[in-house]
Amino acid sequence: MPTQKTGSCLCGATHLTLDIDSTSVNACHCKMCRKWGGGPLLVVHTTQPVQYTGREPALYDSSDWAQRGFCSQCGTHLFYRLKAGGFDAVPVGILDDDTEWLFDLQIFVDQKPAFYCFSNQTKQLTGEQAMAQFSQT
Repeated sequence: MPTQKTGSCLCGATHLTLDIDSTSVNACHCKMCRKWGGGPLLVVHTTQPVQYTGREPALYDSSDWAQRGFCSQCGTHLFYRLKAGGFDAVPVGILDDDTEWLFDLQIFVDQKPAFYCFSNQTKQLTGEQAMAQFSQT
């Protein structure tokens, strides 16, 4: 049963509501995510469209197949989305509550720099494995 979550950007201009199917948190270590946020991107996933109120997210086409959204006022990262639809990754830190999240997957581990590591035991996928999984979404 989906659970509804709410959140907002840092300045409060953009609010979002999303339905998640699990409390799973995933980390992406790809070079683009690390450049975008200065470190790994920690996200929850939804297969349903995220609802936004207030300021509409600004969009950046980061590849042929994906977009990144952010608040055009404060710059808060709001999502990574597959253009084909059916998959949005929302940074867990912008959500309002402290649900008992389960960190259980890391992707692009072959691009993770050596200067950090998580102590959690998680499933780990290389970039190639993650892209293969996305192509099935």
